[in-house]
Amino acid sequence: MENYLEINKNSWNAKVEPHLKSDFYFVKEFLNGKSSLNSIELDLLGNIEGKTILHLQCHFGQDSISLSRLGAKVTGIDLSDKAIETAKDLAKKCGTDTEFICSDVYNLPNVLDQKYDIVFTSYGTIGWLPDLNQWANVIQHFLKPGGQFVMAEFHPVIWMFDDDFERVGYNYFNEKPIVETYEGTYADRSADLVQEYVMWNHSLAEVLQNLIKNNLEIEKFQEFDWSPYPCFKHITEFEKGKWRIEKFGNKVPIVYGISAQKKSS
Repeated sequence: MENYLEINKNSWNAKVEPHLKSDFYFVKEFLNGKSSLNSIELDLLGNIEGKTILHLQCHFGQDSISLSRLGAKVTGIDLSDKAIETAKDLAKKCGTDTEFICSDVYNLPNVLDQKYDIVFTSYGTIGWLPDLNQWANVIQHFLKPGGQFVMAEFHPVIWMFDDDFERVGYNYFNEKPIVETYEGTYADRSADLVQEYVMWNHSLAEVLQNLIKNNLEIEKFQEFDWSPYPCFKHITEFEKGKWRIEKFGNKVPIVYGISAQKKSS
């Protein structure tokens, strides 16, 4: 899929306006100081005060700004120019010094010349990338020796199922691009949007082995039987801020977290 970047950029540009208006992204509360970060990634990150952080695939920057509010010096990057414009506006309104750059992940070494204490990515990001070896190489490129990579992501088991969780509709492994047209958006299913997108499924082994291959030592790997977001169909809140797919209960993993350190040599 040579033109996947163009297809997905158009898709994410189209999502910005309905996402800004959605309850999912609670922009009004966010501007008043509410954090968009969840316990999963906060526990993995630890104390970030004074740290430099590169946030990959940041959408319109709520997590980046939330990290800035915790005392970090943050740079957020995203493929969508509309998302980055919005992120800059949000940072200005929030009074943070968060920086934002429009770039796809793979091209980032050509547009950014800096090393970071932490590289961070979260929730629904790697599925937009075809090559995780190249992704992991970008991560290690931007980390200082001894720097930390932190990731929270939806579990690949969840992506095997159709949208109604009635059958296994997709390969667990990265077999080929998944090209589909989607109505609405995870943040607002009634949004007047019809978009084509291109995605890839990535197994846990594919994620972990590519990180290891690129000089990153896995320190923590965690799996969770809940999601901090109600972004799937047939999902219910069983505790405040924790969601599960009804028919599965606590029987399947929905999210995983990774912390890895760049080796000094």
